[in-house]
Amino acid sequence: MKIILASQSPRRKELLSLMGIPFEVVVKAVDESFPDQADPITAAQYVAEKKARAFITDITDELVIAADTMVAIDGLVLGKPADKAQATDMLMQLSGRKHEVITAVALLHQGDITIFYEVTAVYFRTLAPGEITHYIDHYQPFDKAGAYGIQEWIGAVAIEKIEGSYTNVVGLPTARLSVELQRYGLS
Repeated sequence: MKIILASQSPRRKELLSLMGIPFEVVVKAVDESFPDQADPITAAQYVAEKKARAFITDITDELVIAADTMVAIDGLVLGKPADKAQATDMLMQLSGRKHEVITAVALLHQGDITIFYEVTAVYFRTLAPGEITHYIDHYQPFDKAGAYGIQEWIGAVAIEKIEGSYTNVVGLPTARLSVELQRYGLS
């Protein structure tokens, strides 16, 4: 069965490759907005499903894997920062606090969509303003929910602990995905 990863994320590509699953990357432009009243889990599921549904008329027997990752603190979603000021604000909100990373995955096969999600608690130590500036100046926080990548410098120096899946925070909960793919004869 042909697998389509509906994501340009280099992190998702790397994780799916590590799983040993051959796939092709195909991306469709999708409005990633979600209803204002949606809680972070519902919002992530909503966007992941929209990404999968974009393929519904284009595939026959392929399996589409679409995902959306959100960072939430105090019930508020922190998306991808638009600029340095927004990235700084997000990292200041996360500094010294616990937040959640939610990744929802939508699997589309023969018109049916299966959606699942994982939630990981992430604990940041308190960051000095200079550390936040260093991270923003030397890394790419603008394509990441919550303005950080756990696999980068900030993950090594600022994250005290996590509760849940590490790969979920990177952008794709691979252990859970592996279980779900068994339904399709894959894993």
